[in-house]
Amino acid sequence: MARYLDVHPDNPQPRLIAQIVEALRDDQLIAYPTDSGYALGGRIGSKDIKERILTIRDLDDRHHFTLVCKDFSQLGTMVHVDNSAFRAIRSATPGPFTFILPATPEVPRRLLHPKKKTVGVRIPDHVVVQAILEELGEPILTSTLILPGETEPRTSGWDVKEELDHVVDIVVEAGDTPAEPTTVIDWSDTAPEVLREGAGDASRFLG
Repeated sequence: MARYLDVHPDNPQPRLIAQIVEALRDDQLIAYPTDSGYALGGRIGSKDIKERILTIRDLDDRHHFTLVCKDFSQLGTMVHVDNSAFRAIRSATPGPFTFILPATPEVPRRLLHPKKKTVGVRIPDHVVVQAILEELGEPILTSTLILPGETEPRTSGWDVKEELDHVVDIVVEAGDTPAEPTTVIDWSDTAPEVLREGAGDASRFLG
């Protein structure tokens, strides 16, 4: 049965943030709110988190995982951002965008797209997520919580707990979240390509 932690959306309680981070460091799987719906997340170094997420979402190994980062500096250690993309990506973060970029050696190979050697990265504009990332000190391996047969992410912590009570370890509640997932931009080549239109305005990247 998942633990249910009710975190204040504007002033996260340090003791609850510490519990979430302790669980992440213990390789537990959390369901947590972001600025674009709920997500599933775990420690990058965990051997099991990737497979648990793929199983819950009924996805295969070609799924692009995302590393949720605290800031642009942390993002820059995980992926290569060339000059053509640097300014545009920096100006769009934090916000509801996911960028697909070539990974650096800091990212474990098992987390990369098997053919492209890329990974998704994003910096969410969400107080609770930022508090978790600050305490954790590293990105969180993440996938939007869109269940099989659905097209939108879950938005309520209690709803997530009822649905996934026996397959996640912690459900973080911090008030309802937007139902629209991130806009996904593939910038692994010279020009950006919109893979999914979501909460972020994709037109800012298209010339």
